[in-house]
Amino acid sequence: MSYTYKATQKFWKNKNALPENQQKVLKKKFELFKEDPFHPLLRSHTIAKLAADYRHPIFSAVIEGNLRVLFRIDGNVVTTLTVGTHDLYR
Repeated sequence: MSYTYKATQKFWKNKNALPENQQKVLKKKFELFKEDPFHPLLRSHTIAKLAADYRHPIFSAVIEGNLRVLFRIDGNVVTTLTVGTHDLYR
C-alpha cells in the first residue's frame, strides 16, 4: 500500500528536542518507516492501552533502545503523533 505521511506539531517539537545523535538515528530509521511503517526492523506494534483510550489503533515503532515513534493510520494516511521514550505510553 502507498501511504501519505504527515506529522503533528507535538512530533516536531519532541523530535527537535532530541539529542543530535538520536535525531540522526531517527532520520535513518524514518527512511524505513516511509517504505513501510511495519518494516520488520522497526518492530511496529499496537499499544493496546492507547488504542482503548483513543478508540483508534495507535502504533509504536522502535527507533533505538528506549526511543519510540507513536503513529496512527487512517486509510492511506500515516500520522506520526510523537517521538520519545516509553513514557509516551502514559
